[in-house]
Amino acid sequence: MSKPAVIPFETTLHVRDTCLCLHVQRAARALARKFDEALRPVDLTNGQFSLLMSLNRPEPPAMAPVAALLAMDRTTLTAALKPLEKRGLLEIITDHRDRRLRRMKLTPAGQTLLASAMPIWTKTHAEIDEALGEGRPGRLRVDLLALA
Repeated sequence: MSKPAVIPFETTLHVRDTCLCLHVQRAARALARKFDEALRPVDLTNGQFSLLMSLNRPEPPAMAPVAALLAMDRTTLTAALKPLEKRGLLEIITDHRDRRLRRMKLTPAGQTLLASAMPIWTKTHAEIDEALGEGRPGRLRVDLLALA
């Protein structure tokens, strides 16, 4: 039986301190928790808010562009839509030009809920921007977009 390779603890510390993936994941989880807590009074998670906001367009979008915007595959998007559809916040409609294509549309209830969530999002976002300090939120967005 061969002896397993041993990675020195210093390597673990190096990865902990320098891994961009780890740091982005930790920050994403912390931000998600902050927005989940803030949006709790309107019974939305941050993911549901983002999904509803992605449907707030002049024309109901098809699945593919929404999935791409949210960095989801279609199966995950479909699963995320179901509870919102069940709550009457959106409807999935057939495209009138191509009956194979499905589009997603906010219902009046979805529009109302999104409008009530928007001030919460704005306030929470302003708090985060302020905590980051002047100029840093914009730089962070640019850097994150470069990675995406």
